[in-house]
Amino acid sequence: MLLIKCPFCGVRDQTEFRCGGEAKRRRPKHPEQASDQQWAEYLFYRENPKGRLLERWVHSYGCRQWFNIVRDTVSHDIIEARPMGAAPALGGETE
Repeated sequence: MLLIKCPFCGVRDQTEFRCGGEAKRRRPKHPEQASDQQWAEYLFYRENPKGRLLERWVHSYGCRQWFNIVRDTVSHDIIEARPMGAAPALGGETE
């Protein structure tokens, strides 16, 4: 069981949250011109790195705010949690 520190509410149990996936994902700039391959890459392909990953999370049973988490995918340790758009405190991760 993970304990997640919501930047707005403090530490809560993971059951109050939902993961929104990788934070670096971006829709194609011109969706009407995107090829099937570009849409497939956006919708289905993920990095799945071993180590640190920047993810979007929502506090769905709390303040309902979206925020970013830097999480180690091997140990599941949460290195940092910050509001969307906030600069990283630890460096090395960008949005």
